[in-house]
Amino acid sequence: MNEAQSVLILGAGPIGTGFAAAFLAAQFAVTICDPDEDARSAAPGLIGRHGSAMELAGLPVPRGRAEILATLPERITQPLVIEAGPERLEPKQALFRDLLTRIDEGTVIATASSAIPVSRILPEQADQSRCLVAHPANPPSLLRVLELVPAPGTKPEAIQRAEEIFRIAGYHPALLGREVPAFVFNRLQSALLREAYRLVDEGVIGVDALDGLVRDGLGPRWALSGPFETADLNTAGGIRGHAERLGPAYAAIGHDRGETNPNWSPALVDKVEAERRAILPEDDLPARRAWREEALARLLDARREILKSSGQ
Repeated sequence: MNEAQSVLILGAGPIGTGFAAAFLAAQFAVTICDPDEDARSAAPGLIGRHGSAMELAGLPVPRGRAEILATLPERITQPLVIEAGPERLEPKQALFRDLLTRIDEGTVIATASSAIPVSRILPEQADQSRCLVAHPANPPSLLRVLELVPAPGTKPEAIQRAEEIFRIAGYHPALLGREVPAFVFNRLQSALLREAYRLVDEGVIGVDALDGLVRDGLGPRWALSGPFETADLNTAGGIRGHAERLGPAYAAIGHDRGETNPNWSPALVDKVEAERRAILPEDDLPARRAWREEALARLLDARREILKSSGQ
């Protein structure tokens, strides 16, 4: 194992130990640092539970043990530091200031924050050059997608280095072009949840019925494809056909909710279509639709067995 395959994780909670399990499974040397004695004592057990779930999911399981420390090393030589502490600004600011005095020149610092951007943690752009957000899905031991979010001062090579390391560990990073409040994962999640709350508040639907629509309809489809691919596959003419047929209806919903600019402009539709066709040429749409139908059937069959075991 070489120095490039090592990581320092700050925080021994569920996120930190989830990352630790994934990196141990990829045969990284993992060091966890947490000042809380109870958290340090619980960390091996949490990693073991993550490992059991990873095995059930057919993922590689953790190998070896993480080194667990109470205090930061004087000199940090790992190429990647993941800060996975509580979602509080002031402790993160103090920690990042300390880290900048300890890290080697090639080290990248990534915060797993779900909403606090680096530009708030380190307001001076000069300090941001090797710092970024790496916001994971939870639990990061199983869901191997994360958002890499640069600050205004983050150097491109820092993003590239972080992406390389996370890919080696089995992650699929989504690269954001810039900071936006709450990043993308939570903005998508919040859009659905905010509308769900409003519909319940307006007496349109009950909680269980709404959960059922997502669980039994949107959820299985989205387990196989994202919203753009789903629209691409659902409509004759692909994503452009979807925008032409249903765009006005979605715009009307936006107007009803008070959005100031709910329409998808022709230029935006052109951009989305161009990106989809670069991924999947139009001639390949029928084959992809057939694949999805078969995959959805297999997914629903497996899901039925899982739900049966829970009495549903």
